Amino acid sequence: MADPDISSVAQDRSGAYQGVILAAGKGSRIQPFSATTPKPLLPVLDRPLILWQIEAMREEGIRDIVVVIGHLGHKVVTTLGDGSDLGVSLTYVEQDEMLGIAHALAQLDRNVDRPFLLFLGDIFFETKGLGGMFDLFERGGGEEVDAVLAVKVEKDPEQIRRNFTVDLDDAGFVTRVVEKPRHLRTDLKGCGLYLFDPAIFDAVRRTPRTALRDEYELTDSVQIFIEHGYKVMPAPIVEDDLNLSGPADLLGLNLHAMEKAGLDRYVAESATVDPDASVECSVVMAGATVLAGANLERCLVMPGDTVPAGNYREVIFIDGEEVPCHH
Repeated sequence: MADPDISSVAQDRSGAYQGVILAAGKGSRIQPFSATTPKPLLPVLDRPLILWQIEAMREEGIRDIVVVIGHLGHKVVTTLGDGSDLGVSLTYVEQDEMLGIAHALAQLDRNVDRPFLLFLGDIFFETKGLGGMFDLFERGGGEEVDAVLAVKVEKDPEQIRRNFTVDLDDAGFVTRVVEKPRHLRTDLKGCGLYLFDPAIFDAVRRTPRTALRDEYELTDSVQIFIEHGYKVMPAPIVEDDLNLSGPADLLGLNLHAMEKAGLDRYVAESATVDPDASVECSVVMAGATVLAGANLERCLVMPGDTVPAGNYREVIFIDGEEVPCHH
């Protein structure tokens, strides 16, 4: 996701489209971080992940954004406010129970009245340009299109098995959405990025709970949508999607963003690194301190934390704790 200037807008879609970010999950696998911070607020180079998503929407001209909150939702509201400082307008809707993505989407029926771009709030996206999704939605090769699913051409079969894939007809429309497929018939991996007509809410209301996870799956809603005659197309625009599931993902995401920015290390202006310390291929966030004798390699120092003397590799420092992230 880019970091555009507020005045840099590719096209004004504010009247035609809304944005939706699902930011309610508890993030139990990314403890201890999610105990005090919602996953979408975890920092990527000192900026909350959700801010990267808001800016990606703003770059496409989407100014009206609805955020679904839940776990520690008040912190999301306090951090982002009404969005005016970000050049957007933010509305918040609370999800009381964590019952899956389709359940989160169901909370929005009264708040969304236009086609909307949907982001899952714990995924960092790099794309060839979101405009490709809008082009399909608006033109669709001559046929009306009711939804666009962002996909990635994935070389690793295991990555596809952990997500979802799609079957296509000869015209390129999606005929089937397969959650966590065992047998692969395509190299298209679904990513948590969607463009929907509001008619999707009818399919969401018809979506049953799954027997496996006892949740309402969005992929089931999309399949119902297709079976009721709506047209869905894939958009192979995703170059990378990094899911923030565990501590190692937080480290990896920050190192990835650092390298994409052309840096061999990231040290915030308000951070302090002793001249007798070494910081290599690491991220040191705002207000952090790296003391003399500390040698960091592929590490992440969270805001305000202190690193004592020692040799560290693939460690996250948070609230005086060291969280190992060795693969």
